[in-house]
Amino acid sequence: MTNESETRETEDGAKKAPGAAAAGFQFPLPGLAAIALYLLVLSGVIILGVVSGRHYPAVFLVFSALFMASSAGLLMLFRWAWSLALAAVLLLAGYNLWIFSSEHQPAGLVQGLLNAVFFLYLIRTEVRERLR
Repeated sequence: MTNESETRETEDGAKKAPGAAAAGFQFPLPGLAAIALYLLVLSGVIILGVVSGRHYPAVFLVFSALFMASSAGLLMLFRWAWSLALAAVLLLAGYNLWIFSSEHQPAGLVQGLLNAVFFLYLIRTEVRERLR
């Protein structure tokens, strides 16, 4: 005999921990947290590149703002943030792999493959099911 206060059953019969249904809060998956941190670091690098004036034009601050918004939204498991992050890592993977193929820079290969791994993680079923 189980105590009602210890576990609760959801509509599909799965059991939840106490307070999980009441709070309505889910922790993000560790991979989502890593991708959110990556996007936050990437936006910081873009901001520093724009401020220094040597690496990026000022228009790139738009990308930085989108990366920051996507990073915060991923931690809160929003679907719009997932789609922004998915677009960002896919475009970055394509860009970095193109840089590697045209200019033969090894850093482009590393970044391109990292973004491709992030893309493959974001399209997993477990990740999509956790979004709201």
